[in-house]
Amino acid sequence: MRLLSTLTALVFVAATCAAHAVAAPASGQVDIPSGSGVLHAQLFRPEGAGPFPVVIALHGCGGLGAGAEQVAPRYRDWAEQLLKTGHAVLMPDSYGSRELGPQCHARERHVLARRERVADILAARQWLLQQSWVSRDRISLIGWANGASALLWAVRPQLAAQKIEPDFRSAVAFYPDCRISSGLGWSARVPTLLLIGAGDDVSSPAACRQMVDGARGRSALARIVVYPNAMHDFDRANLPLHALAGTDAGAPEHGHLGGDPAARADSQKRVAEWLAR
Repeated sequence: MRLLSTLTALVFVAATCAAHAVAAPASGQVDIPSGSGVLHAQLFRPEGAGPFPVVIALHGCGGLGAGAEQVAPRYRDWAEQLLKTGHAVLMPDSYGSRELGPQCHARERHVLARRERVADILAARQWLLQQSWVSRDRISLIGWANGASALLWAVRPQLAAQKIEPDFRSAVAFYPDCRISSGLGWSARVPTLLLIGAGDDVSSPAACRQMVDGARGRSALARIVVYPNAMHDFDRANLPLHALAGTDAGAPEHGHLGGDPAARADSQKRVAEWLAR
């Protein structure tokens, strides 16, 4: 009887451990095949087996990490916000995967928003489609600054020629540089929300509004929200308004950065609503 009790206890412990292993969030670095190389990414997953809606989150020109941290606080903060809405979050590291540091001040960029970063988006998406915990028809995009510019390229109708099925569910772009896309007659094949501050002197609110207005009638749903008085990086928590001096390799060379609590809170609400569509 004692032996039977011991075996029963061991089976119970093993089953309990297996259950916890399934329920535990699978977060950390993942390696994604991409062309002839490997794309490193950080994954944040809710507890459980899924399937979960997923957001591919695209960092700005400063890179995904900050110092010794693999994920900068601003992106980790957004991952936590998205986890609360039931989304998994995959953050490709476009620069670190290529052994590059911040690219904000690079005169000759080897990783372009319209080329390498779009390739990273497609590689991340292809990897997600192979995962059993992913809701295949609910993969969306969110990007900041340079990452948002890459997003604008990735949702253009021209990319549909690659027969992406099922397509991205939706997209959210924080303060991209719209000047090139606006001049090229941008439109989107998936619902796209653009969020930018009226005082943004790093990107161009006027060009973004012109880009979105010009897409009306020949695009999927595209919306722009311009926050009065808000600056570049308005969604970052506890970021005092300051002028850029060009000495921070992880920030743009010119203009101003500054958080805006009201715009930040509103953007979190709008992003949750847009992704839930």
